[in-house]
Amino acid sequence: MEEKRHINIQYDSELREVKESLIYMGALTEKAIDKGINALIERNTELARQAMVEDDLIDKLDVEIEEKCIRLLALRQPAARDLRFIATAIKINGHLERIADMAVKIAEKAIILNNEPQLKPYIDLPRMAAVARGMIKESLDAFINEDVSLAEKVRKDDEIIDNLNEQIFRELLTFMMEEPHTIPRAMIISQISKSLERISDHAKGIADMVIYMVTGTTVRHKFPRVSEEN
Repeated sequence: MEEKRHINIQYDSELREVKESLIYMGALTEKAIDKGINALIERNTELARQAMVEDDLIDKLDVEIEEKCIRLLALRQPAARDLRFIATAIKINGHLERIADMAVKIAEKAIILNNEPQLKPYIDLPRMAAVARGMIKESLDAFINEDVSLAEKVRKDDEIIDNLNEQIFRELLTFMMEEPHTIPRAMIISQISKSLERISDHAKGIADMVIYMVTGTTVRHKFPRVSEEN
């Protein structure tokens, strides 16, 4: 009896470690986005380089978390709720690693733009970054607290990012049409905007997995109902 209790305590501790590691990884990705965007706004190339170097830590965490989850699946053979938790953790881990990759791309583009005359004031990009960071934080809060309503909010916030991305593209298109020599810089700014849009997609993906973990319902893919006549 005592041995079984010890095993259960150890198992709970291992599950908690996975959750805490994901929270830490999420915080690192938020900082990476901050550094990439601030490197652009402040024209601080050194800050961009820091973001790129620190991505190695996120990559290392990605491997460690995945290995912990695989060990739990192999050795503990979890069922029902715990199985959904571990499956969700693996997916969230993948989303966070790809968010970090997008942050690195932003930092790389910032370095290029910092060597060129500034095309326009950066107003909407910081707004996009702030919303995206908020989505990451809230999706992980939803994961920690098993909060479906917060996860649904994150899913809706993705529309804000999509709208800002379209707005930036339209503005840049005007620049490129009126002054063709701005095309290379405008394209890079558009790529940064697209990276932020992809970050929000991954945050939405985390929210989708939280809803699956709590309810068992998959919301990632919604297909139209097929008529019986077809």
